[in-house]
Amino acid sequence: MMPPDAQHLAQRLAVEAFHADYCDVLDRGAVEDWPGFFTEDAVYRVSARNNVEADRPLCLMLCDGMGMLKDRAYAIAHTEMYAPRYLRHHVSLLRVTGSDGALVRAEANYLVHETLLDEPTRLLQAGRYHDLFVEAGDRLLLKERTCVFDTVVVPNCVVFPV
Repeated sequence: MMPPDAQHLAQRLAVEAFHADYCDVLDRGAVEDWPGFFTEDAVYRVSARNNVEADRPLCLMLCDGMGMLKDRAYAIAHTEMYAPRYLRHHVSLLRVTGSDGALVRAEANYLVHETLLDEPTRLLQAGRYHDLFVEAGDRLLLKERTCVFDTVVVPNCVVFPV
């Protein structure tokens, strides 16, 4: 097995840095900063694994373009009513699966833990990110993110993006 080349390692480090910043924003509850991780024409999906594997277009959450991303973030921050909570995102087993010019494909496992103030911490979601990044200057932006969660059973309240 050949070691990865310098470009592959640089891309991997850039994707890891992206995840650290992305998770920090969501874990701090700074949801209105979340759209800044996406391109203007980005697509963000959260779908159950069984739907993805059966090639069904059903989504728990879908934002098609910056307008929908900003609308979702604004609604969470200013209009939706939900119990106060803390999130902790954990991203692991990151793999850069391909690149072409300024485009980088990557996958990673994710876990999101949720703590409501008066309840024990619980696992909100476990799944895998399927990402298409665009190199934008000295950082990466998401052109596509599909969050594929493993179970068909979801809590009755998924407030924040994963």
